[in-house]
Amino acid sequence: MVSYIVVTLFGLFCLIPLWMIVAGSFTDETVLARQGYSLFPSPFSLTAYELLFGGQSLLNGYVASLFITLVGTILSVSGTATLAWVIARRLPWISRPLTVFAYVPMLFHGGLVPLYLLVTQVLSLSNSWFAVILPILLAPFLVFITVSFFRQLPEEILDAARIDGAGELRIFFQIVLPLSKPILAVLGLFYAVTYWNEWFMALLFVSDPDKYPLQLILQNLIANVTNATSLPGATAAEAAAPVYQLRFAMTVLTVGPILFAYPFAQRFFVKGITLGATKG
Repeated sequence: MVSYIVVTLFGLFCLIPLWMIVAGSFTDETVLARQGYSLFPSPFSLTAYELLFGGQSLLNGYVASLFITLVGTILSVSGTATLAWVIARRLPWISRPLTVFAYVPMLFHGGLVPLYLLVTQVLSLSNSWFAVILPILLAPFLVFITVSFFRQLPEEILDAARIDGAGELRIFFQIVLPLSKPILAVLGLFYAVTYWNEWFMALLFVSDPDKYPLQLILQNLIANVTNATSLPGATAAEAAAPVYQLRFAMTVLTVGPILFAYPFAQRFFVKGITLGATKG
């Protein structure tokens, strides 16, 4: 009983900062500037959200971020799982080269200029959402985590499938993947968070404002408002822009979808994140 009370109190304590951000996004700018954080929005104000949703750009940003997140996560999980399975099987002449292929990017990086030339000149992906997806398509660390999981699968089940005449592809899709829901959920969560928060690749390769992801739009908006209010010749409307309230509202809009998605993967998360810590 005591443990439940302690855990509940600790959970509520962890939720306080998040709630204060939500409350701050609905608090009038003058009160935020004068009094700072509060648990309840008083006076209540929707100025920041009215400013953010006042045009079409935020909706376009949500569409771009959702496309990048969904398509990128599907491609990344598929590529990571298939690459990790081939490495885990220790197949002659292919597993070792792929291991080196996955390991080298953890140690070395070509740099920003070669990456820019590759995406814009070789692949011709300028001003495309795939220019944001492809540079971070595979995470080497997650590949080796997945390899560790695959190597812990019971070999007897795979041998029984081979005796029954199943090929490697059938074994992978009908046996391995159904047994790999924990690691697939972890991969999906990690990749989804990465793609949802990605803005630097969009800054480099996307020039059309209608194709900006949500994070880049909100960052530009905050930067523009902050710079406008700091100029010596700023008008009264610019000086009164809700900078603090906008920052809180931006945090709510960007973090909200991830918070809603996490509970669906939470039951697999703890099991998947501790892969390789113990041996059965």
